Amino acid sequence: MPNVAVSPEVSIAYETFGDPGDPPVLLVMGLGAQMLAWHEDFCRALADCGRYVIRYDNRDCGLSTTFDEHPVETGEFIATVSSGDISAALAMVPYRLLDMADDGLGLLTALGIERAHVVGTSMGGMIAQTMALSSPQRVLTLTSMMSSTGESEYGRSTPEAQAAVSAPKPADREGYVAAAERELVWASKRYGDAAALRELAAASYDRSYCPGGTGRQLGAMVLGGSRADALRELRVPTLVIHGLDDTLIAPSGGERTAELVPGAKLLLVPDMGHDRPRELWPRLIDALVSHTG
Repeated sequence: MPNVAVSPEVSIAYETFGDPGDPPVLLVMGLGAQMLAWHEDFCRALADCGRYVIRYDNRDCGLSTTFDEHPVETGEFIATVSSGDISAALAMVPYRLLDMADDGLGLLTALGIERAHVVGTSMGGMIAQTMALSSPQRVLTLTSMMSSTGESEYGRSTPEAQAAVSAPKPADREGYVAAAERELVWASKRYGDAAALRELAAASYDRSYCPGGTGRQLGAMVLGGSRADALRELRVPTLVIHGLDDTLIAPSGGERTAELVPGAKLLLVPDMGHDRPRELWPRLIDALVSHTG
């Protein structure tokens, strides 16, 4: 997979699918997840519908630039934020959500793409929103999937999902792969697939193991704050997709996003959690193709 410099400090690993002459669709992944979480078959199916699909590793993940020289201890960071000492919390994190958005836009620039359809999932939805807010002239359409607005009262996790996402992952390969089954707590109740979770975890571990990056990404996400006021002024055509089974970011996160963005379309998907089950790909791809048409 190629790797390209998007700034003096950051290089981004990426992969493309389809014809470069087709409308470009940039896929932005969520917290701690590599581009592999946009399944290759999903990307190819979207490309087969006439889209030039680009998936990439966010900074501090996969084969993109990592910031290991800036360790962030997640428990200490959360305690600092909870205490209200935001200035101290800001000092702990080496970059912001806007920097992650600039990485995606920089990738488009490096590929010679002036404007693209941007699709983000979970934290990737927050990054995609930030791209559209900071550089609306470069975003043809926005799709915010299983994400939220940065307002703490919307999209809240259940205690079980919060515990699962906060639990440290084992460092050994066997333990890391087995721990992936924790994600069933926020997966589709009907289509949750433990074997698929283990398969993705194994592929991700073998490709790149970067546990420290998740804490830094989490810091950037938490300190991103509310985008509510800015989203009210957004004039980029927006689709919001959210699974009704989602317990990691409750559907209220998506509902609130669609409520704020003028003219946004909301697609609430039964039998979808904080995942994209293969059984629901046809519906998701149809929605994306329609929105990016």
